[in-house]
Amino acid sequence: MTNRRDLTVPAELDGVRADKVVAVLCEVSRAEARRAIDAGRVRSQGEPLAASQALAGGQQVVVELAEPEAALVPVSVPFDVAYEDGWVVVVDKPAGLVVHPGAGTTGPTLVAGLVHRYPELAGLESHRWGLVHRLDKDTSGLLLVARTAEGHRTLQADLKARRIARTYLALVRGVPDSPRGTIDAPLGRDPHRPTRVALVRDGREARTHYSRMAAWDDATLLEVALETGRTHQIRVHLASIGHPIVGDRTYGGRRGAHPADPGRQWLHATRLGFAHPDDGHPVAVEARPHADLRAALDVLGTPGVGTVPDWTDTARDLRPDADVL
Repeated sequence: MTNRRDLTVPAELDGVRADKVVAVLCEVSRAEARRAIDAGRVRSQGEPLAASQALAGGQQVVVELAEPEAALVPVSVPFDVAYEDGWVVVVDKPAGLVVHPGAGTTGPTLVAGLVHRYPELAGLESHRWGLVHRLDKDTSGLLLVARTAEGHRTLQADLKARRIARTYLALVRGVPDSPRGTIDAPLGRDPHRPTRVALVRDGREARTHYSRMAAWDDATLLEVALETGRTHQIRVHLASIGHPIVGDRTYGGRRGAHPADPGRQWLHATRLGFAHPDDGHPVAVEARPHADLRAALDVLGTPGVGTVPDWTDTARDLRPDADVL
């Protein structure tokens, strides 16, 4: 069986070869894209495309990808749960764990672990196994998962309407001139490196708010709030103002090692606020940075400006008659 995709080549991929375009837009490996092209399953105006053929912005392309040979296999995966009830689960995702299966993914995924712990999620594959949003592999922190199809539809609508509050902590290189600010710059695929994201004039609207919590000579701890939620948004936006996230190997530029580099990007999804999909009552969850990130801050010592919080993990069901979790 095959999975058909009808694509329009975006302007930022104008002139890029077909195998790269298919890999980027279908979120598959270059090898899988090549296999589809070589089998004649990638066409434009009815004609099969060659892997090296340059495509034009606006060009219509039909892709038929082979369906995965095996279904998702549930497996025990270590992760913490910050909040759960019969409708939702809020996971505190560890760094290094891929969220969902995809081409080229090896090893366990968070989805496999979720289905193992919550078997009802196996029936929500068409609803992304309940995932309401995503986190990068090397970003830790809070991730919202719905346990029912109805809950997933409700929370996805809330996410689209920007009614779900997502707050991150980020340690960046240098010290921004202003203690708070907003980065309002559209994002899209990097026209020169299609697997990356960049500021693109005709890209998708993207807005990030940040405020300073503490600062050292060459590092600043920021609280970052997403108004929109584009791929790699925080990482690209902070790098665009000259303050990339410490440890970010993709968007950090050609810089020397930083003493507070934790071995991955210092980025943690720390707070999540949403209306419960059952009756709309507010829920707030907070998770402190993981041990590797806290240890990296310890290396910096006492900040010259501000303070490092004494974090605690909390989950609050904000109905007046609810017990504090």
